[in-house]
Amino acid sequence: MDRAALLGLSRLCALWAALLTLFPCGAQGNWMWLGIASFGVPEKLGCASLPLNSRQKELCKRKPYLLPSICEGARLGIQECRSQFRYERWNCLAAAAAPPDTSPLFGYELSSGTKETAFIYAVMAAGLVHSVTRSCSAGNMTECSCDTTLQNGGSASEGWHWGGCSDDVQYGMWFSRKFLDFPIRNTTGKESKVLLAMNLHNNEAGRQVCITKWNRNPNINMNSIHIYNKNTISFLILIIKDKKAVAKLMSLDCRCHGVSGSCAVKTCWKTMSSFEKIGRLLKDKYENSVQISDKIKRKMHRREKDQRKIPIHKDDLLYINKSPNYCVEDKKLGIPGTQGRECNRTSEGADGCNLLCCGRGYNTHVVRHVERCECKFIWCCYVRCRRCESMTDVHTCK
Repeated sequence: MDRAALLGLSRLCALWAALLTLFPCGAQGNWMWLGIASFGVPEKLGCASLPLNSRQKELCKRKPYLLPSICEGARLGIQECRSQFRYERWNCLAAAAAPPDTSPLFGYELSSGTKETAFIYAVMAAGLVHSVTRSCSAGNMTECSCDTTLQNGGSASEGWHWGGCSDDVQYGMWFSRKFLDFPIRNTTGKESKVLLAMNLHNNEAGRQVCITKWNRNPNINMNSIHIYNKNTISFLILIIKDKKAVAKLMSLDCRCHGVSGSCAVKTCWKTMSSFEKIGRLLKDKYENSVQISDKIKRKMHRREKDQRKIPIHKDDLLYINKSPNYCVEDKKLGIPGTQGRECNRTSEGADGCNLLCCGRGYNTHVVRHVERCECKFIWCCYVRCRRCESMTDVHTCK
């Protein structure tokens, strides 16, 4: 065997090693693993070798150009989940304690039917919509582009017109449904049907927060305008219901044109909100999620009988079972507990030592930091810095 062939064989072996490391055998059918894959690895492996179910693999083979967006959507969802829960008892890292060859990425939480399950499905579905839509607007795909319905509208008398590249979320919504939603009729068993119905609803709830509705007249009350600079005006509009923002985040960007920045004419386009804002809204919905009955007839309904007349909205997060105790380690469920977690001694919030440590108390130790400071440029030509030291108290849960 010549040298080139040996080199090619070694590269192939290394690629398969990366596959086994990133996508363990127990993760087959769990696309979320793509969110922690090294950049470019899924594209090299191809759709057939990725941790996708049969429907997803078929869709991936038909649309291989969407694979980078799928990976980015998974990465967005995982990153935002960890960001929103970084100070909570469940910090979206519980799967790290579970055996990697027997568990999906999120471990027990992915099939527990709890509030955490609801958030995971919602944020991952939202991440997929967001990444695919942004890829469309960037011109990376031929099947979709900007929102063409807004390119020639406007009002000359009111001094504005649609322009630029407005995000068209419809293709992202369609692909997210096609890629993630599994028909209920293909499942067996009452428990699995209820859980699947819950997951499908939460998928859609995550997608709903990505839908951008907008006021077609950009001449909105100036109190709702946030000015980034002299030439750009951005509107963040929330539909208000029951005196609190519970509906869609809507973002409209406009650029002013006119003499000396007079803003005589505005060119406007609509955009999705940043995924951080979407994550915050989903976290709020997690805090106000609705518990449903574990029995399903024609449709899902609330668990409490006296609340069953209250309708379930399509952007509500639903759960079946109460969350487990995340304070104490449970190796069977892959729950690491909060022992050793860093906490804030002075905070009364979720990151405070009282709540995060679950009443067990905390340890305090001093950490010494050494860094360069008071740097000055010396002619010519080097930088001279002082060596500064500081001592910080760090508190960790017992």
